[in-house]
Amino acid sequence: MTDLRTHATEIHEQFSDQLDISVEDVEERLDTLVNEYKVPVSEARRSVTNTYLDEAGMDRDDLGGGGGGNEQVQVADVDAPEEWVDITAKVVELWDARSDAVAQVGLLGDETGTIKFTKWSKSDLPALEEGAVYHLRNVVTDEYQGRFSVKLNRTTVIEEVDEDIEVGSDDVTVEGALVDIQSGSGLINRCPEEDCTRVLQNGRCSEHGEVEGEFDLRIKGVLDDGEDVHEVLFDREATENLTGITLEQAKEMAMDALDTSVVADEMRADVLGRYYRVTGPTFGRYVLVDEMETLTEAPDHEAVLIKARSI
Repeated sequence: MTDLRTHATEIHEQFSDQLDISVEDVEERLDTLVNEYKVPVSEARRSVTNTYLDEAGMDRDDLGGGGGGNEQVQVADVDAPEEWVDITAKVVELWDARSDAVAQVGLLGDETGTIKFTKWSKSDLPALEEGAVYHLRNVVTDEYQGRFSVKLNRTTVIEEVDEDIEVGSDDVTVEGALVDIQSGSGLINRCPEEDCTRVLQNGRCSEHGEVEGEFDLRIKGVLDDGEDVHEVLFDREATENLTGITLEQAKEMAMDALDTSVVADEMRADVLGRYYRVTGPTFGRYVLVDEMETLTEAPDHEAVLIKARSI
């Protein structure tokens, strides 16, 4: 069975009771997006699923994981959005929910690392306790700004497990001079549609078309330690901590200049050439910055090499 056929079959299983569609219909939609419009398979699957959700008048939480059961995965195995999986993990930490729609939010962990989880209020699931270990069946994976998470929904089954898990760390630490701030940094606009975080291009989302975007901050940077370069990604909070420029200040700067690019220019002037140590998980080629420390000087082993480079 081809890759697209497999995806089409799984999507068809989720909607066969609500819509009069065939596997071939689903595969044709996927094929158009992937082979004609060169959309990545994961995004094509998300787009087709959203289309059928609209046609069926369903919420995403109404979906199940398909008729064939889910794969049991570890935290480190979660590397794509919109997948239905089973996971056994320890509740490492619980955070205060910022929305009434969210019942619980926090961090799950197993031997391979940690991952954020969200439990929706409307799912009406029992509360998870910090420090307890649970087998969670039928959770859906998600991704935001390069970070994966899992969502507990009304179809999720929660079973407490009488055991402990030693949670492993998936963080790395890199340091060096910040030698480049890449395009797509500074003040950006994201799609406001639910479960979509794409950065808008000329006011358009690649999936949802022309929308009224929501402002955000980020820096896609390059740290050079004199021997290797490391691409690092600062989210809004990390960008504000790095530059001292808040989102509101960035919006005011862009409004005054009638140009959003002035924000990235100001950031470059403030931070390029300085030395930093950052820690966080990796995603693809990026280190996602959770912790940051400003260094007063380059480590001895790199000083000469850094000096020779054009910063």
